[in-house]
Amino acid sequence: MNKLSQEVLNNVYKNAHIALQSISDVSGECDSEKMRDELQREYEGYESFITEVTEYMKSQGVERKEVNPFQKAMMWTSIKMKTMTDDSRSHVADMMLKGTITGITELMQILSRSDGQVEERVLDYAERLKDLEEGYEENLKQLL
Repeated sequence: MNKLSQEVLNNVYKNAHIALQSISDVSGECDSEKMRDELQREYEGYESFITEVTEYMKSQGVERKEVNPFQKAMMWTSIKMKTMTDDSRSHVADMMLKGTITGITELMQILSRSDGQVEERVLDYAERLKDLEEGYEENLKQLL
């Protein structure tokens, strides 16, 4: 696998991992059953996706680059601060929606810049994650 494909695959992995971490950080902060149910569905979707991507990376000998621990700590702190004053369903949905849109944007940039140099299977993972996140975006909009 070429270096660019490895880089893209790691970016896809990190995108999903950041989403999973964000859900984990925020899930205990919301009293809305509908929001908790949506977060659980999303968590399971990202977890399944990450498992599949991780297995593929191992099979291709691609070393995973984990999310920076400092970045994780900053995300956790940000979520805790933002939910301290407002833990309503609509506020949590808004926070998650913003993160989801950021993830979609990053994936769209990856897909538009590949120029045929990224392996098809890697692009398929990026496209699948984008589709997954677009579905979550629609669900989160309903919870605003």
